[in-house]
Amino acid sequence: MTQEAPTRRVVVPGLVVTAAGAAAGYVIASGSSAADPKPPAAEANAAGGAPAAGNPTTPLANLADIPANGGLVIEDASTVLTRDGGDGIKAFTSVCTHQGCNVSSVEGGQIICPCHGSKFDARTGARVAGPAKQPLAPIPVTVRDGAVFSG
Repeated sequence: MTQEAPTRRVVVPGLVVTAAGAAAGYVIASGSSAADPKPPAAEANAAGGAPAAGNPTTPLANLADIPANGGLVIEDASTVLTRDGGDGIKAFTSVCTHQGCNVSSVEGGQIICPCHGSKFDARTGARVAGPAKQPLAPIPVTVRDGAVFSG
């Protein structure tokens, strides 16, 4: 009995499956993940810089939209605004210093990152808990006529 050589119809699909598996293994081993993307602004933030917060002539938010002793995440501007019990406003980059996820909320005096549980002080941006080692970078803002502007 002699064994027949495999045909091209068997070999080519096998090579395609092998190459796809190798590529998937490389992506997993290199730490990339579709569930944990790192936006371009994350590199600037990790280096200590803050992304642009927007146009200084266009308000980021109305003061009335930011809860007292709470905050508001503005995804389009990569900014989180926090408010004290009065009209005092602070702004920080919304890009977490751990792996570049966007923070999602301000609760109990803390800015919360949903990806890995990092928490930051809403008054200072300092790291409070989680894997992040660096604080959130501050962003200068001003309040004029009941609105918050960058700059």
